[in-house]
Order: sequence, then structure tokens, then C-alpha cells
Amino acid sequence: MLVALLTALTTAVALGASDIAPAEVWSVVFRRLGGEPPRPGTDDLIVWQLRVPRALLAALVGAGLGLVGTATQALVRNPLADPYLLGISNGASLGAVAAIVLGAGTLAGAGGTFGLGGGVGLPLAAFAGALASFALVWTLARRGGGFAPLRLVLAGVGVGQFLAGFTSYLVLQAGDEQQTRGVLFWLMGSLGGATWGTLLLPAVAVPAGLLVLQARARALNALTMGDETAASVGVDVVRLRRLLFVVTSLLTGVLVSVSGAVAFVGLMVPHLCRLIVGGDHRRLLPLAALTGAFLLVVVDIACRTAMDGQELPVGVVTALIGAPVLLYVLDRRLGAGSGSGAGA
Repeated sequence: MLVALLTALTTAVALGASDIAPAEVWSVVFRRLGGEPPRPGTDDLIVWQLRVPRALLAALVGAGLGLVGTATQALVRNPLADPYLLGISNGASLGAVAAIVLGAGTLAGAGGTFGLGGGVGLPLAAFAGALASFALVWTLARRGGGFAPLRLVLAGVGVGQFLAGFTSYLVLQAGDEQQTRGVLFWLMGSLGGATWGTLLLPAVAVPAGLLVLQARARALNALTMGDETAASVGVDVVRLRRLLFVVTSLLTGVLVSVSGAVAFVGLMVPHLCRLIVGGDHRRLLPLAALTGAFLLVVVDIACRTAMDGQELPVGVVTALIGAPVLLYVLDRRLGAGSGSGAGA
């Protein structure tokens, strides 16, 4: 998968309005990493300033979404869980848009970016929105003392749609028409505003999230077997859940602040990885990060090259791929439940 990811990154940088040979791509990268000044011509500018940051951002966002999806499914013990379906991404979007409208965040180009100065409020607002929406969905799903996985998903969909409606209202309140169009495009998922500055926060947050989750891989394995089982092997379930709430919300907030809400990657990637390595999170988490990175880089290539002179939002393509996966997983779960019920 690492080899496939490097191949996809090379292809992403090579392909575009003007194609560049892969050998020239790596030549430019090695020269710039070695500290050489840019050479005359446009290849250095296109490769180093435009395409490399975008390809790396796609990989970081995809890796983060793979991690968040895997951790969320372990947290709620539900294979249908996903930051988008549970309303976490919508909460992060609402927080980010509120920061933009109120002037605490900035949005550049067609993609979401933040400035390290006054624009630092954007990822912070997205994190707060993600955490608040996750807590609300969890509270609604746990009402009455029980916990039904399908109820959690329905609560997430309901809260997510409510937050999406409120987000649209805030967008319409923006006085700048150009900003409104940019925000609407960004809300559908976009990597078009990628710069080297954009990479800084996800480049720190995603590896840190992987390290934190990997260190608790055994506890995640126990948590998927149920709270009582996890507690019986020494896992502090309450503390672990609080940590997972914070980590997943923080990662989601960071990712949404730089790319908008990209749907269904967190749903698809864990299922695909479990088919390869099983449910052990010691192997599942790193593979989910690599697979998510590969998937989103490939999707971004398709978004940039599928239509001449027009770029598709990344979230639109992932939704077209992920919605059938969701229906398939839901059909299998309902079919299994009907079969066990009939057998009983």
C-alpha cells in the first residue's frame, strides 16, 4: 500500500492541465529538498508550489479520515459509523463557517485554508463544533440507558442534517458573494486551496493521532467486544471513551478546516482494511491511514482530470462511491439480523 501511495502521489503531481513526466517530477522534488533555487520555466512552479502541496494534503486528509472512521467504529461498536454519518463533520463545518462569517477564520481560493495568524480560529472552531455535535449525538443515542447502534446512526443523520441546514443559513448571511460561492464549494469537499502553509496543522495532527490511537490498539480491540469485556481485562472504558471523543473530534475539526466535509471515506476504508488484516487495531490503524491516503489521492486525480476546464468537489465523488457501500453494509447487517431472528 505504501508503494501504491507513492505511485498515486507521483501520478497526482504529474497529471494536470499540462502533464509533466514522472522523472521530472522527482527531479524537481529532490532539487527543492536539497535547497536548490527554482530553475527557469514553469515546471518547478507547477510541481513544487501547486501540485505537491495538493497531493500531500489529499494524502493527509485521507489518512486522517481513515483513522477517524476506524476509531469511531470501535468507539460506538457500529460498522456503519462514520464522521459524516454521525454528524461530526457537519458540526465541524458549522463551527468553521461560523468562524468565517464572524471573521475569526479565513478561506482562500476554492478550498479551505487557514492563516497561522488571525485565521487560526478556523480549525479551533471546527474542533469545537465537531466535539459538540458528537456529544449531542451520543447523548441522544444513549437516552433511556440503552444503546442501539442503529439509533446512534439515525441520531447522527438527524443532527447532521439540522446542522447542515443551519450552516447553509450562515453561508447565506455572508455579505461577499464571491466568498459565499467559495464556502459552498468548500463545504462539498475541496483541496483546491492547498498551500505549504495549509499542510502544517494536518501534518502534525494526523501522525499524532495515529500514535495516540496505535498506543491504545489493544484497548480498542477490547472495546469492540463490549464495555464489560473491556473492563474485565483492565481497560478504563470511561477514560478511553473520553480520549476517543477528543481525538476523533480534533482530527475531524482539523481535516474539515482544510478540506471541507469529505463524506464516506471514514466508512469505506475500515471495512476494506478489515478484509485484508482482520479486526486487530494494531494492524488495522496503520493500514487504514495508508488506504485512506491512497483513496483520496486517487479521487482527487479524478476530480481534477475528469472534466476539461472544471474541477469536481472531492466530496461529491466520495459520496458517489461511498453511498452504495453504505447501502451494501446496511443490507448485510439487516439481513443478518433477520436471519438470526428467524432462527430464534
